[in-house]
Amino acid sequence: MSARTIGLSEELHAYLLSVTLRDSDLLRRLREETAQLSNGGMQISPEQGQFMQLLVKLTGAKRALEVGVFTGYSSLNVALALPPDGKLVACDVSDEYTSVARRYWREAGVANKVTLHLGPATETLARLLAEGEQNRFDFAFIDADKENYGAYYEQALQLVRPGGLIAIDNVLWGGNAADESRQDADTVAIRTLNRRLHDDERIDLSLVPIGDGLTLARKR
Repeated sequence: MSARTIGLSEELHAYLLSVTLRDSDLLRRLREETAQLSNGGMQISPEQGQFMQLLVKLTGAKRALEVGVFTGYSSLNVALALPPDGKLVACDVSDEYTSVARRYWREAGVANKVTLHLGPATETLARLLAEGEQNRFDFAFIDADKENYGAYYEQALQLVRPGGLIAIDNVLWGGNAADESRQDADTVAIRTLNRRLHDDERIDLSLVPIGDGLTLARKR
């Protein structure tokens, strides 16, 4: 028994992966290719990707939304978990990085599930709202520029149906979220959102210490 979440040593993390991770060659190759990039550390961990697949299946999601695609590891996990008629709307600004994602979507046979929008995500989400997509999505994942996290959350909350789930990445921010001496824009944005979510009566809330911290917000 423990009254607090256990910390993970390198050995314990390796054990966690050895007894839970059901990896595939495709997902592994995408991780390895992304790791070669100078900013490859932006990729989510394999255990988080598998956890997100479980969340998609548990919620019975058919329509999903992603803000921040990068090379497509999270979107590939989500698309694989969606049913054959499921759809993922993916938002990013980089044609270069999403070209990697598109290659892996095709190889996995899920490209038909994914609609990619290149451009500022706030504009894409605003357009979806203007087109009457409120309450039409079952699941949303936010993992993009941190200064816009608050805006992405508010837009996603309108797009997700009651009972739908929003997952927000990097909410512990390498531990900096708890360090009040860190006042850079990204850290302040994450800290501000964390506090806002704590007081938001529109959602049920849990922060899961997986990867760099994953907040789960269920729309009431």
